[in-house]
Amino acid sequence: MAKITVEDIAEIAKELKWVTLLGITVEKVGEGMSRLRLPASEEVLRPGGTISGPTMMTLADFAMYVAVLGAIGRVEMALTTNLSINFLRPPPPGDLIGDCRLLKLGKRLAYGEVLITSAAVGDGEPVAHSTLTYSIPPER
Repeated sequence: MAKITVEDIAEIAKELKWVTLLGITVEKVGEGMSRLRLPASEEVLRPGGTISGPTMMTLADFAMYVAVLGAIGRVEMALTTNLSINFLRPPPPGDLIGDCRLLKLGKRLAYGEVLITSAAVGDGEPVAHSTLTYSIPPER
């Protein structure tokens, strides 16, 4: 069971202007997992009509943040220490889904992965894969 609710995440997200600007929503949060949706918009497209890399990186980062909070509770100062992403194929315009799962949760670090798929394609094949490390503050 998650140690934070979708409603709590929505409250935190109000302070994260980039989440609000992109319209990212949390569909699921569990203990060490999350599913987020980034809605389609013209603002995130790059030349050629595909969704930009920085947009996908933002989705991956926030998905990891939500999964970490799902595992440890409302510790808002958990921070990204590393993000690596592989862009596997260009996603067409449409919603993106970010599915995160924690692979390791320690006292000070959390490590996880995010698979990003395109709802527009709907074949379940990832358009990007990201691994992330988060630092967990000692006074949680």
